[in-house]
Parts: sequence; structure tokens; C-alpha cells
Amino acid sequence: MYAVFKRELFSFLSSMVAYITIGVFILVSGLLLWFFPDTSLLDYGYAELSGFFSLVPYLFMFLIPAITMRSFAEERREGTYELLITKPITLWQIVTAKYLACLVLVLFALIPTTIYYYSISKLGYPEGNIDSGAVIGSYLGLFLLGAAYTSIGIFASALTKNQVIAFAISAALCAFAYLGFDYSSQIFAMQNFETTISSFGINQHYQSISRGVLDTRDLIYFVSFATLFLLFTKLAMGGKR
Repeated sequence: MYAVFKRELFSFLSSMVAYITIGVFILVSGLLLWFFPDTSLLDYGYAELSGFFSLVPYLFMFLIPAITMRSFAEERREGTYELLITKPITLWQIVTAKYLACLVLVLFALIPTTIYYYSISKLGYPEGNIDSGAVIGSYLGLFLLGAAYTSIGIFASALTKNQVIAFAISAALCAFAYLGFDYSSQIFAMQNFETTISSFGINQHYQSISRGVLDTRDLIYFVSFATLFLLFTKLAMGGKR
């Protein structure tokens, strides 16, 4: 399993796609947070990063599908998947290894953004006037959100040999998982089903963790969500063995 993980990770790092994708993510988030007046932290007037943590889930809808789209799609297109499944490794281990490799890349994309926390902390008055606990909780929420999106992306890549189609499917599923249940709940607002339906969506659990409240129900939700889509991926690839 480790060999597949290392092979997948280094194949990403040896290509320009990973660097371009992560670079675009950092560039766009930086422009939105520091230069565009409607979303600039400098115009907000408070030493906090809530604007950043509100924007990243939408940026992740494009970043993570771009990272995961090649996981299985490229293997099947180039014919290397047939060689992979002949190795003494289970299908579940292959899926998990590819998932973890993509998740490490998502973590690589998040690490440079910690400079925003340092900058806001230095710009605060007095210096260091920022709720570090809330920031740590929000980063944990982002990581869990990335884990959920990555499981969706791996699943989408298992459905097709075309990376562009895998990207489109993944982006659409991520958008629905994050926003779809909230919009659907508004339809049933008068029938008292609004809270129940919203609880199935990612947004409610992400917002809960972003407030710095670490609830085991939210952790169980994200772990269960990722596990479910990894099982879907195993089933999808199991039918193509």
C-alpha cells in the first residue's frame, strides 16, 4: 500500500499540474483576501480570518477535482490499471493509497496559507489580537472538508477514463454536497424538515467546526462521509477489474 501511495504522490509532484493547480489556488485566495475590495481582509476592520474560511470551500470545489481527476482515469486510459491490480495488494488498499496521496497534496496547498494568519496577527491592534483557537478549529474544518471533497473526487475519477469529465462530475458533486442540502431544506422549511435535511450537507458541519467548537458528531460525519465515497469507489472499480 505504501508503494502505491508513494508512487501516486511522486507522480503528482513530478508533474507541473500539481504545482500549477496549487499555485493558482494560492494566487486566487491571496487576491481575494488582500486586493479585491469586496472580500479584502484589510477593509474588514477586524483581526480575523472568517472571510478566508468562507471562501476556501468554494475554491476547493475546483482545486480538489483538479488534483483527483487523474487518480483512476489516467490509470485506465493509459492501461496501467491492469498492471496495478495484478500486484499483491487489495483493491481497498489501492483506493486508500490514492486517496491519502491526494489528501497530502490538499494539505500541501493549505500549509502556505498559514502566512495569512501570521500577517493578520501582526497587523492586529494590539499585535497578536486574533482568536487563535478559532483559527485552529477553522483549519481543522478545512482539512476535514478537503478530506470529504477528496473522497468525492476519487469516486468521480473511478467512473470515467476522461479526466475532464471526472473533473466536472467531481466539481458538481462537491457543490451539491456543500450547498445542495441547504437549498433543498428551504423547500421543506414549512414542514419542519429544514434542520434535518441541512444536517445531511457538509456546510452545517463545516460551519460548526469553524466556530472553534469541536463536536464529535461533526467528526463522525466527515469520517463517515469520506468512508462512504471510498466504498463507492471500491465498488465502481471492482466492477471494472
